[in-house]
Amino acid sequence: MGPIRYIVYLFPILTIAALLGFFLWYVLTMRAPLAQTLAPLPEKKPFTFAGRRHPLVKKDAIPMVLITIAYAVTAFFNLGSTTAPQNPWDFGDEKAATFTFSEEYLVSKLWYFSGLGTGKYQVEISTDGVNWLSLWQRKDNADDPDEVTGYYWADGTGYGASYAMTQNYNQLFKWNEIIFDNPQYIRYIRITGQANKGLLELNELALFDENGARIQVSDPTNPLFDEADTVPETISFLNSAYFDEIYHPRTAYEHLRNIEPYEISHPPLGKLIMSVGIALFGMTPFGWRFMGTLFGVAMIPLLYLFLKNLFGRTSIATCGTILLAVDFMHLAQTRLATIDTYAFFFILLMYYFLYRYLTLPDGASFKQCALPLFLSGLFWGIGAASKWTVIYGCTGLVALYFIGLVVKLRRWPEEARHERAGWTVKILAFSVLVFAVIPAIIYVLSYLPYAAASGDLSLGNLLSEMWENQKYMLSYHNGVTSSHPYSSRWYEWLVNARPILYYMDNSVAGVTTRFAAFLNPVVCWGGLVSILVCAAQAFRPLWAKLTFFGLSGLGGAASAAWVTGVFDSETDTQTRLLCLVLIVALLALYLVLGWFVSRTFRQSSPIALFILIGYLAQLVPWFFIGRITFAYHYFPSVLFLILALCYVFYTLSKKEEMIRWKPAMYAVTGGAAALYALFYPALVGITYPSWYGTCILKWFPAWPF
Repeated sequence: MGPIRYIVYLFPILTIAALLGFFLWYVLTMRAPLAQTLAPLPEKKPFTFAGRRHPLVKKDAIPMVLITIAYAVTAFFNLGSTTAPQNPWDFGDEKAATFTFSEEYLVSKLWYFSGLGTGKYQVEISTDGVNWLSLWQRKDNADDPDEVTGYYWADGTGYGASYAMTQNYNQLFKWNEIIFDNPQYIRYIRITGQANKGLLELNELALFDENGARIQVSDPTNPLFDEADTVPETISFLNSAYFDEIYHPRTAYEHLRNIEPYEISHPPLGKLIMSVGIALFGMTPFGWRFMGTLFGVAMIPLLYLFLKNLFGRTSIATCGTILLAVDFMHLAQTRLATIDTYAFFFILLMYYFLYRYLTLPDGASFKQCALPLFLSGLFWGIGAASKWTVIYGCTGLVALYFIGLVVKLRRWPEEARHERAGWTVKILAFSVLVFAVIPAIIYVLSYLPYAAASGDLSLGNLLSEMWENQKYMLSYHNGVTSSHPYSSRWYEWLVNARPILYYMDNSVAGVTTRFAAFLNPVVCWGGLVSILVCAAQAFRPLWAKLTFFGLSGLGGAASAAWVTGVFDSETDTQTRLLCLVLIVALLALYLVLGWFVSRTFRQSSPIALFILIGYLAQLVPWFFIGRITFAYHYFPSVLFLILALCYVFYTLSKKEEMIRWKPAMYAVTGGAAALYALFYPALVGITYPSWYGTCILKWFPAWPF
């Protein structure tokens, strides 16, 4: 491709340079002697969250609605087909069926859309109904004797059944293709199933002639050829499940049909939410992706509401909401039919309502406190019943709750001191109810589909199903240690080092269709620096700031050393030494940065503490997890990266009488939007020329474009 391929490196260089320029200007603005003279630091005030919220006003409706609509258009575009075969034929229990065509067809390949159940099929064909050929697998790879290298027809007389057509767990609800080495004429086709357990549903077949053209076989009386209008032109993510969609939509569909669920490595509620879309639009790609995408759209106005409450500025709320709308992972992850979307959604809500409680006036009555506390606990319970990562967020809720409680008690109005003890008892008892009892009830009730599938809805069986699943989930996640080409560790997430590729199709020369999950570089890198700013302003004494950076740095370094094998004697010495040197160097850099920002930002802010605790609650648990991890586990942290960036904008706005801060904020937001447009094809599966990935998108060697 020549020197032009090196143009790709200009994009990260320009992005990093622009972000460095912004933050250097920010630091100089905060430290400028003239700024200190004209706007000296305010007198020290007691630490409190009270009064720090700002309601929506009429002018907020326009940006909130416009951003939501614009994002919804980009999110639902190219989401998936609204049609797929819906009428399965069950081949479980060794069932067999013979189907007859009106004439003979020369068939060179076969597509089949598999439904529920795993197993395999014996496929036989005939032209006269007397002499039959069986489908066989070819396995002639000496390096991998189990690899299927082809399929062929042969007389099976004297041999056992071949069962060559498979229906494995990763082939469900997608179109699968079998190309025959020796095309044959077919008038009769006989299929015999062998289920691994229970059902073995086959939804539709499609036949193709020697030229690759689809043979128009449409027979409403033939259950495997009665939905010919659902056969696509090509097999792609638009009409088939991809990545973890082989797990979660299947389980959502099983819940709808009162069948024992297959995917039980996560709590059920996320899949139950997903089943609503399937109930509305059928077991189609659009149907199983609908609810996640809708929840992704709903995050937009909710974040706007949160940002306006936090900072009171329409401009900041608008830019922060745009940052979420143009974040790469937010788009790619919510369009994928997995349960991570619901975790993010409920984390957003539970922190928003906790903030509403924290900012109530000192001495607020129990009645005023009850509703936001109830809603925070409610959404924490719903989230925990959707995915365990929400439980990590609960550590942040607990920390902020007790910090807020201590502050409220210390700042209780003197004239109402006699009410403080009674209020404390009531609020603690109510908090146990809304943060422990009600979430526990929600969690247990989410297992009703498990109990229903077992045929016993008694409380004892419900509790048993729930408890057994907890034990399974713990053992499962502890045992997920196998390697994966797109796995990554928490320290790689911080800098977008290893995106996870969800889909790739290179079947047409010169073009490619693919999409991956990773963060918008502006949100990722700018948000990370902003977290450091929040950390420096989360504490008032200098020693507290430095202590935080010291402890967090040492904790992160110890975790990185553990997961990279520095302490593992089985890891070769050279690798261990290299990792150790790199970890020490990065620790030193982090401590220097911590010292610098601690000395630079002498002020403190409850909002900065709120953001920092929320971010750490989602990230730090991954320090201690040895199982295989992926970039999408960082998804909930995107919320706090954006809040941190908006906090930086907010601190600039406090000096608006001396500086023009809005153009800088708009430039950061505009840069993020420009990158969104640049990467959009690789986020939603738009086919693009191969050179575009090489010259525009592949910023780093580990980026899969």
